[in-house]
Amino acid sequence: MLEFKTRPASVAGPLGPLTIDDLPSSCTTYWVSRRKAEVLAAIDGGMLALEDACQRYRLSPEELAAWRRSIDRAGIPGLRVTKMREYRGRYIG
Repeated sequence: MLEFKTRPASVAGPLGPLTIDDLPSSCTTYWVSRRKAEVLAAIDGGMLALEDACQRYRLSPEELAAWRRSIDRAGIPGLRVTKMREYRGRYIG
């Protein structure tokens, strides 16, 4: 018998409740910090599996792990590409 795992209809996102319809388009190529935070929130909340996120957005697990490290270290502002260089130099050692 297969185990069926239900996924939540919504999770807490960076700007409030987040549903699957609120997630960035699968065609997204320009990643602003809010979109990155939404994808991470969907994964954390169980709405989107890591493997599904990688496939949907054509991202590697390593790239998502880098986003995770950035948000853990500096919050959503740490996800900004222009800030990543600053935060990276400050925290990697």
